[in-house]
Amino acid sequence: MANQKHISVVLQLFLVALILNNANGKDLKLGFYQKTCPKAEAIVKTTTANFISRAPSLAPALLRMHFHDCFVRGCDGSVLINSTTNNKAEKDGPPNLSLRGFQVIDAVKTAVEAACPGVVSCADILALVARDSITQIKGPFWPVPLGRRDGRVSLFADSLTLPAPFMNFTQLKANFASRGLNEKDLVVLSGGHTVGVSHCSTITTRLYNFTGKGDTDPSLDSNYATQLKSKCKPADTTTFIEMDPGSSKIFDGDYYTLVSKRRGLFQSDAALLDDKKTRDYIKLQATSHGSTFIKDFQDSMVKMGKIGVLTGTNGEIRKKCTIIN
Repeated sequence: MANQKHISVVLQLFLVALILNNANGKDLKLGFYQKTCPKAEAIVKTTTANFISRAPSLAPALLRMHFHDCFVRGCDGSVLINSTTNNKAEKDGPPNLSLRGFQVIDAVKTAVEAACPGVVSCADILALVARDSITQIKGPFWPVPLGRRDGRVSLFADSLTLPAPFMNFTQLKANFASRGLNEKDLVVLSGGHTVGVSHCSTITTRLYNFTGKGDTDPSLDSNYATQLKSKCKPADTTTFIEMDPGSSKIFDGDYYTLVSKRRGLFQSDAALLDDKKTRDYIKLQATSHGSTFIKDFQDSMVKMGKIGVLTGTNGEIRKKCTIIN
């Protein structure tokens, strides 16, 4: 049974890789809407800034939403689609229930539609909003080539292929590789945990029942584990905890210092110390105050934004991001 399950997961990842690698974003380009909707990028930036200036915590949430979109069926805006009576969408899958910021995407879409009806895709809007929201909190800027079209499929089951906070390094590497991303992209994009919060429920098992015997994950610094237990009780599902304590509102390389001290919040953070390449990268950033992190993050975000995109006549331009035309 275990073997069959393993084969099924491997086959699933292979099929995902086959689909996504057929579209690597070569048809995307900077300034794609220059003639068809010249004010599009400015409208996205202004509308996003209005939200982030009032609620900066939405910035990491929107970055996460973009990540979750690209890792399921490629960057096609499928995470934005609502479930219907006939279909349970990926938005309602367990990893996506804690996503926030959909109102920002809807407001941006409304503003862009008022200027240029039926021209700018929800997938492009999400990619731009993720970048603009992080830039708004003084994080890095990266170029966002455009021209993505929106997918017409969104399935609950697909959300279960997202990388999870409890994965080990082998699982993480395979998960990222199936999307055309390597170990460096894995350790760099994990650095996005330098901003934002998570729920206590994501680390309950790690703190209280790691091997099913009421124990704590031994890879977690014991003093930090004690601190976390004081904030997160076993049944706590509502309390938020910072992923980068003391620096969770600043986009910097502090995440790597924490991970190097065995204080990464998730098992997936700790797992990055189990591989020489990713461990060396963590040590470099921890000892050099994140010297190359920002540039590396920009490069990996551009790469991630091209996963499995629909271009040309594929997909559609949704009128509303929550509903297929």
